[in-house]
Amino acid sequence: MKLYYFPGASSLSPHIALAESGLDYTLERIDVASHVTEAGRDYYLVNPLGYVPALELPDGEILTEGSAIVQYIADRVPEKQLAPPNGTLARYRLQEWLNFLATEIHQCLTPFFSPAVPDQSKALLLARLAPRLGRLEQVLGSHDYLLRQFTVADGYLFALLGWCDFLSIDLSGYPALLAFQARIAARPAVHRALGEEGLLK
Repeated sequence: MKLYYFPGASSLSPHIALAESGLDYTLERIDVASHVTEAGRDYYLVNPLGYVPALELPDGEILTEGSAIVQYIADRVPEKQLAPPNGTLARYRLQEWLNFLATEIHQCLTPFFSPAVPDQSKALLLARLAPRLGRLEQVLGSHDYLLRQFTVADGYLFALLGWCDFLSIDLSGYPALLAFQARIAARPAVHRALGEEGLLK
């Protein structure tokens, strides 16, 4: 499998899932300005929308959207328990968290990367983000992981917390989130993924 990625982008989430899975994979970096791959390919031929992640499967099929990709990876290695079994309530809880992270955290943070977004809009987004971070703080104050054990949802949250660091969004009021971030960063597979993206400090 080949993961198309950009360092620190949302593609870090499936990168972590791949590293945790033990499956063989390769990486191809995308130039987000030109939409050309490291190998010189037009990335729009891989993902017509031009963003990462995209996962090229062994048969050449392309899978996009992070939440779908990480579940696909997890289901390849059920013994790793990166996702609960399909059809169980626990699996729907995982999907609940993946959807929450995608729609309530990811989408709140994305506009901060654009210099065209005015400060007033960013202030409104921070106000929207606060109770959602508060919900995560509440859950992770009681459990080490979102689902009581590490799953692909935790890798996704870790990637998004990295965005908060990059964007200088203050998380000092969320000690459980900071402890979670440190706990996930200490995992060998996460360390590997960060290293492969050149993100280790």
